[in-house]
Amino acid sequence: MAERKKIPIGIEDFAEIINRNCYFVDKTLMIRDILDSGAKVTLFTRPRRFGKTLNMSMLQRFFEKTDSDNSYLFNGLHISDADEKYLAHMGQYPVITLSLKSMKQPDYNMAYQIYKDIIKDEFSRHKIVIYQSEALDSEELTRYKAFLDINADDAAYSKAIGFLSKCLCKAYHKNVIILIDEYDVPLENAYFRGFYDKMIDLLRSVFESALKTNNSLEFAVMTGCLRISKESIFTGLNNLRVNSVRTDAFSEYFGFTAEEVRSLAEYYGISDKIDDIRNWYDGYYFGMTDIYNPWSVLNYIQNMMSMPDAPPEPYWSNTSSNSIIYKLIRESGEETRDMVEELMNGGSITVPVYEDTVYADIDVNSDHIWSFLLFTGYLKQIKTELRDDLLYLTLVIPNIEVRSIYQRTIMQWFKEKTNSDSRSELFEALISQDIETIEDTICDWLDETISFHDEKEQYYHGFLTGLLSGFKGYTLKSNRESGDGRPDLMLLEKRRRKLAVVIEIKATREFTKLDSLCDEALYQIKKYRYETELKNEGYQEIIKYGIAFCKKSCRVKIG
Repeated sequence: MAERKKIPIGIEDFAEIINRNCYFVDKTLMIRDILDSGAKVTLFTRPRRFGKTLNMSMLQRFFEKTDSDNSYLFNGLHISDADEKYLAHMGQYPVITLSLKSMKQPDYNMAYQIYKDIIKDEFSRHKIVIYQSEALDSEELTRYKAFLDINADDAAYSKAIGFLSKCLCKAYHKNVIILIDEYDVPLENAYFRGFYDKMIDLLRSVFESALKTNNSLEFAVMTGCLRISKESIFTGLNNLRVNSVRTDAFSEYFGFTAEEVRSLAEYYGISDKIDDIRNWYDGYYFGMTDIYNPWSVLNYIQNMMSMPDAPPEPYWSNTSSNSIIYKLIRESGEETRDMVEELMNGGSITVPVYEDTVYADIDVNSDHIWSFLLFTGYLKQIKTELRDDLLYLTLVIPNIEVRSIYQRTIMQWFKEKTNSDSRSELFEALISQDIETIEDTICDWLDETISFHDEKEQYYHGFLTGLLSGFKGYTLKSNRESGDGRPDLMLLEKRRRKLAVVIEIKATREFTKLDSLCDEALYQIKKYRYETELKNEGYQEIIKYGIAFCKKSCRVKIG
C-alpha cells in the first residue's frame, strides 16, 4: 500500500508542497480564471489562514521566468489539462512578489525598517539578472544598489516597486507581474498600535507607484482580509477589481469546498468524522460557495492521525488575531452588546454592509463593525436584502470554532472586569443574608456582561465564580465533592471556620419557573447533605442559597 501523502500544516510554498509529496488541494484553475478575467489589478479579500499565501506562491511558480523549469510542479494538476493558451504563459514573466505580513511592529519606525528589508530582499532576488543583462544605465544601477544597501532615501522607497518593475521590464523585455500578499496587515497593526495615518501615507505612495503609474505592469494580484476604501489607500486606482467573500467569482479557490473536504476525509480514512468537521469548521459562504476553514480542517486531520479519538479543537483561534473581538466585547454599548448576545445564543442580526472600509470607521458601536467581522471570518451572511438603496445582510456566527472565540473572549473580559471592579457589595450581602441586595447586585452584573444562555447552569456557574473569587479571608470552592453530592459553589471562611456559604445554581428559559427552581436547588442541598462535610470540618454557621437564573434575571432563596 502506498504511503499516504503528508499533511502540509503551515507550508505556504507551493513548490515545497509538491516536492515533499504533501497533499495538495488543487486550486490551479485559479490561474486560468485570472488570465480570463483580464483585470489589471485584482484584490482578493479573505480571512486569515484561508490559503491566500499558498495561492500567491502557486501564481509565482507558474508565471515566473527562472533558470530552472518549474513545469513539473503542475504535472497532473487541473491547469495541466487546460487549453494551451493558458499553458503558454507558464514561465514567461518577471515576477515581483512581496509579503507584508511581517510588518507588525510596535511603532512606525520599526515597521518602516521591516518594509525596507522586504524591498532589499526582493531587489536581491533579482540582482543577478539585472547585472547580467546590462540593460540598466549607470544612474539606474546606482539607484538599484541603494536598495541593496538599504540606504535609499524615503522618496525612493515609496516608489521602489515601480522602479524595480521598470528595471525588470528592461532586463526581460517583458512586462512584470506583481504579487502583494497580506497588504492590509501593516494597516491593521498600525490601527491598533496608534500610527495608522503614517502607514496609510506610506502604502498609498507604494501602491500608486506599483499599480497606478506603472507602464511596466502586466497585471497584479493582491490579497488581504479587508478591502480598504479607495479614498484612503487606492486613490485614483480605477483598474482595481475586488473579489471579497461576497463575490461569486474565484469563490472556490480560497478555503476548502465540501467536496474537497470529503475527499480529504476519505483519503485519510476518517469519513466517519465528517459531521464533526462540518459542525466545527464549515459554515462560510464565499459568494454562493460553501467553504470550510482549511487551516482547521488540516490540523484536525493531522491530530486524528496520531489520536483517533481526539475531539475537534478551535485551531483557528490560536493563529488568528482576535484583537477586534476583544475590542468589541470590551467597548460595546448596550445595543451592540445585545446584538452580540443574540449571535451567541444562536440568533442572527440584520445590518447594513459596507464593502469599502477604513479602520478608523471600525467603532465597535457602529454598523461598520459587522462588515469588518463578516470580511474577516467571524460572521457569515445567510440572507441579503435591499432597503432604500442600501444593502442589508442577515449575519450569524459560522460554526462552533468561531463561537468558541467569542465565548473565550467574553470570559476573559469578564475575568478582567471582575478583578478591577468592586464586588464587595455582593459578598457582604451573601454574608448578611440580604436577599434583595443579592438579587439586585447579580442582575446589575448580568446587565453589564454579554451572556450566552444556552450554556445553562455552566455559564451562570462561571459567572458567579468570577464574582465571588479572591476575597481576603475566604476560599471559593467549585464543584467540590461534599456529603452525598456535588455543590456548585462553597464560600468558606479560612481561619476560624465560623461561616460557610453553600450555593446551588439552576437555570431556565421561562421566568415563571424561577421560584420553583430555587426551591428545587434548596431541596437538592438538603437531599444530598451538602453541609455534612462542612460540619465535620468545624464550620459553625452554614448559609444555604438556591439561585435560579433566566436570561438576565435571577431569583434567590435561602434555606
